[in-house]
Amino acid sequence: MSTADVPAALPVDLKDRVVKILTQPKTEWEVIEAETTSTSSLYREYIAILAAIPALANFVGMSLVGITVPIVGTIRIGVVRGLANAVVSYVLGLVGVYVAAVVIEKLAPSFESRPDRLQALKLVAYASTPVWLAGILAIIPALAVLIILIGLYSIYLFYLGVPVLMKTPMAKVVPYMIVAAIVTIVISFVMGAVAGSLTGVRTATGM
Repeated sequence: MSTADVPAALPVDLKDRVVKILTQPKTEWEVIEAETTSTSSLYREYIAILAAIPALANFVGMSLVGITVPIVGTIRIGVVRGLANAVVSYVLGLVGVYVAAVVIEKLAPSFESRPDRLQALKLVAYASTPVWLAGILAIIPALAVLIILIGLYSIYLFYLGVPVLMKTPMAKVVPYMIVAAIVTIVISFVMGAVAGSLTGVRTATGM
């Protein structure tokens, strides 16, 4: 994968980070660990941008493209309800990232790791990159299930990032990675369920 494969509309720095975390994760986690940043910067320059992809794609897929059901035909969700779901899902997704980071930080001592909230936020944000990018598949609702499979790469990124960002001993990496991944997935589904209950729309994508 090259930089050219990432949408040209993305800022250069963002494109560079996306490409490297996907193609060179081992070395990129070292760079990320050493970076001086802040929660607001992470949200403004990375999380808020990429998290918008699944929200917008879901809107297009559910309200404009629609789901084709045998005999019944194509079913679409009203534009207003679709937009409401996109906004609510997006906001709750942003909240979910931070909640996951807080939980991972609190769990750190149990795995002999460093309880650092900012590093935990980096871990959740950058490991979520494949899922956020794959969110574009929701434009075609039938393909949305593939996002779950792509999520496996996010778990792998967690595995590589935990010892670097959280200073986890190698003997504790796998259990901490598993717990961190489960926490993130559960929070993502919970946020999705809340968004669905508020707007009456069920989607296949999460955080």
